[in-house]
Amino acid sequence: MNAWPALPLGAWQDTYATLHLWTQIVGKTRLALAPPQNHWWHVTLYLTSRGLTTSPMPYRDGSVEIDFDFIDQQLLARTSDGVVRTLPLVAQPVAEFYRAYQRLLQDIGISVHIWTRPQESAGTMPFDQDFTHAAYDGPAAARCWRVLAAADGVLKEFRGRFLGKSSPSHFWWGSFDLACTRFSGARAPTHPGGIPNLSDRVTRESYSHACISAGFWPGSPGTPVAEPAFYAYAYPEPSGCAQAPIRPGAGHYDMNFREWILPYQAVRAAPDPRGTVLDFFQSTYETAARLAQWDPALERSR
Repeated sequence: MNAWPALPLGAWQDTYATLHLWTQIVGKTRLALAPPQNHWWHVTLYLTSRGLTTSPMPYRDGSVEIDFDFIDQQLLARTSDGVVRTLPLVAQPVAEFYRAYQRLLQDIGISVHIWTRPQESAGTMPFDQDFTHAAYDGPAAARCWRVLAAADGVLKEFRGRFLGKSSPSHFWWGSFDLACTRFSGARAPTHPGGIPNLSDRVTRESYSHACISAGFWPGSPGTPVAEPAFYAYAYPEPSGCAQAPIRPGAGHYDMNFREWILPYQAVRAAPDPRGTVLDFFQSTYETAARLAQWDPALERSR
């Protein structure tokens, strides 16, 4: 099995758009049911050995868990009462997936309100009215999951080096990226907000404290990062990030995103892909932490 398969965006762009909206529907279930946590950590999904999961969410006197299984290509809903229902992952409009998902929740006795507007994208078509996004290529979705799973392993190792407050490695369904974020403990200046279809209140809670984040994103057509890439950034950004050297040589600072970018294709071509990604995360953290004058004792000596 290739842990780092090819993932050119043009080959699965339509599937990506559909899957992004499906993960938002499931993610909003977690938003509705999970107890609030700092920085909105309670809304994220997590990698599994077969796909993505909400993890157990409390419901009445028990719990419910929703999983994307990209090996058997199905969505699974399981409750602590032993009830299991499945929904096949096949090409279908988002509106049909949304209605089938609502029936699945009803079948297992779950009643939850899901706000039907997509988040963090220019599109605002409600899920129950979206017959435009209907493509789904199962093998392509599975390749994306394998890349996310490989990145998740590196992020977990990277997280283990930090002694301060850190998020887990988790999947943000709004932006469709996997990330792990470290915090210095200091308050941050108020974030300017302005992310499409995302309340500034959400952004300001997410960035309430100084942080350095790293992760993986499949890219977006028509942007400076139009292909899959690993990224890292600091908020607030200290002076000097754009000029600072980082490792490996294939990494660079993108002035549009104000982030360090390591193209996924460069990782695939490296003799040691995992080590290359870990070096990128470590190098960018060391650079941002030095420029922002973070306490060196926050990181475990190696």
